[in-house]
Amino acid sequence: MTVDTKILEELTNAHGPSGFEGPVRDIMRRELEPLSDRIEVDGIGSLIASKDGASNSPRIMLAAHMDEVGLMVKYVTDDGYVKFQALGGLLDSALIGQRWVILTHKGPVHAVTGMKTVHVMTPEERSAGFKRDDIFLDAGATSKEDAASRLGIRPGDPIAPDSKFEALNGSDYLLGKAWDDRIGLAVMIEVMRSVQESPIQGTLYAVSTVQEEVGLRGAQTSSYIVKPDIGINIESGVAADYPGITQDEAQERLGSGPGVFLHDTTMLPNLKLRDLVIDVAEENDIPLQFEVLAGYGEDGAEMQRSFGGAPVVNISVPVRYLHTHNGIIHRRDIDQTIELVSKLVQKLDQATVDGVRSF
Repeated sequence: MTVDTKILEELTNAHGPSGFEGPVRDIMRRELEPLSDRIEVDGIGSLIASKDGASNSPRIMLAAHMDEVGLMVKYVTDDGYVKFQALGGLLDSALIGQRWVILTHKGPVHAVTGMKTVHVMTPEERSAGFKRDDIFLDAGATSKEDAASRLGIRPGDPIAPDSKFEALNGSDYLLGKAWDDRIGLAVMIEVMRSVQESPIQGTLYAVSTVQEEVGLRGAQTSSYIVKPDIGINIESGVAADYPGITQDEAQERLGSGPGVFLHDTTMLPNLKLRDLVIDVAEENDIPLQFEVLAGYGEDGAEMQRSFGGAPVVNISVPVRYLHTHNGIIHRRDIDQTIELVSKLVQKLDQATVDGVRSF
């Protein structure tokens, strides 16, 4: 099972900061509509596609989030520089010297984060780094009026990272922004495609959520529509295979297969569901990694605690350099994650789900 590089490129290049996921939603609607029996959008913008199986139950919810970390226009200075509010967890150091796209009512406006040049800094300033409040965006406006009238920049406009997809030097390492969580969306599309050929028991819901990076909001509202009996969240994993990060901080490696989260700050998985994932991986010779994180938060938490609660597992594709303009994933991990989740949903008949849900 494999995903077309073209859809990976389209998804990662699309602009969709938290709360402004429209371009990504359009792609997901186009891809999922032919694979679904019904499509609806909840009150804050999450796209819910469902495919009927051989029976009405169980209700299986797949989720992946459409939003990416980004910025929002706070105000424009008299001189035409844009001050911003961060949307999601961005380090101040990841903001410096980057290109951005301001999504205005007149169309995209390109900008760059500006900073004081090193030539005039004191030694103390050079070593201290930069604080977010001192950073601004330069869009080439000559004044506040010019930014508004010519460029169309308004307070509240979303700002997305400006970074383009490429297969890094022709390799299986794929470079792009927003793999968190566009890679989950790509996996979800292919899982929905797989059930066209091999129908499952129950109803499969493929949910493209909004506003995950600012509080898991879309997962909460969509879970109340789906009412899942069991949930599978598809996320980006934290790769720990590069200098400066340790195995104690994260455990996944690129090219070593999909990951299963065992701990993060928002969720503990159902261990019976974890064991089922392990069994499916072993039956299909799919390598599996495990992730225990001190931080992180993901949509599975809201799926897990909706209504009376549901067993949920978070399955991930390892990603290097999360929440920056340029992340890296490996083609083999994508394909193996698609296979794992596709085989897993085939296993989820009512008796299996009842067994997972029993205590």
